[in-house]
Amino acid sequence: MKAYVLRSYGPPEVLELGDVPTPAPGPGEVLVRVRATSVQPYDWHHMRGEPYVARLMGGTLGPRGPRIGILGADVAGEVEATGAGVTAFRPGDQVFAMVTGGGFAEYVSVRESELVRKPENLSFEQAAAVPLAAATALLALDEGQVRPGHEVLVNGASGGVGTFAVQLARAFGAEVTGVCGPRNVDLVRSLGAGEVVDYSRADFTRTARRYDLLLDIAGTRPAAACRRVLRPRGTHVLVGGPAGRWLQPVGHTIAALSTSPFTSRRVVLADVTRCREKRAKLVRLAALVEQGDLTPVVDRVYPFDDLPAAVRYVEEGHARGKVVVSV
Repeated sequence: MKAYVLRSYGPPEVLELGDVPTPAPGPGEVLVRVRATSVQPYDWHHMRGEPYVARLMGGTLGPRGPRIGILGADVAGEVEATGAGVTAFRPGDQVFAMVTGGGFAEYVSVRESELVRKPENLSFEQAAAVPLAAATALLALDEGQVRPGHEVLVNGASGGVGTFAVQLARAFGAEVTGVCGPRNVDLVRSLGAGEVVDYSRADFTRTARRYDLLLDIAGTRPAAACRRVLRPRGTHVLVGGPAGRWLQPVGHTIAALSTSPFTSRRVVLADVTRCREKRAKLVRLAALVEQGDLTPVVDRVYPFDDLPAAVRYVEEGHARGKVVVSV
């Protein structure tokens, strides 16, 4: 099969398109013919091996080189074959999933317990936009214990996670304010935000309004400033942070979490890659999509041959919603 292989850290050019063995599904595994995948910061952080401090933390970034040979955390496609003991799926079924790696290829082997049937009202390209970003938004709202009537502020409302977060918070009955740049104000409002703050014109941490929940995706303001916008029992959910070569966004996360014991406002981290209920979240998301409460926002669709260009575009940080690759 064709796949983009990552052998060393570096710019998008280090992603080498070549022939590699097609994986064989083991017991309890399903071989998926990938029809579409998506690109996100998770991918280019691993491609660059940044921040450098993460290479020393024992995770998926190795100290000398990448531990994930084929990137791509989002998969939408068709079941090609099944391993022993698989009962829920058969060849031809249309599925989607969140995987640790392997999406930047024509085929990927996925555990049966990680697969979910693709919503019928989504194309493969739309479905590939959902898994990691939408599950992250859902986890953030769950961690924030969102309820009907809550006032929710989404900082970074026009990106991949943000466009899902605005829609989900609205679907759960919250009043939503989105923070984004000037060219995305109309988009964020169309997703259900009652108010939109253009960060080029106003600092959201210096308004008089107070919120029950802050979903901090962009990480553009320090924790002390973010506390100002929260009610005394409000929650600050950390989703992302400023990019950096050496420490960020790890430093931003540690600084914010360290303040939690000294304030009545909760500070929590939403990291869906460590969540044990990934499939359950995808099942919930699929239902919301089929009900019409959630629609992926796709900025661009690239052909498989141009996947490095898609990664470069996402790394530049100006994507509206998700960037998808048709395989």
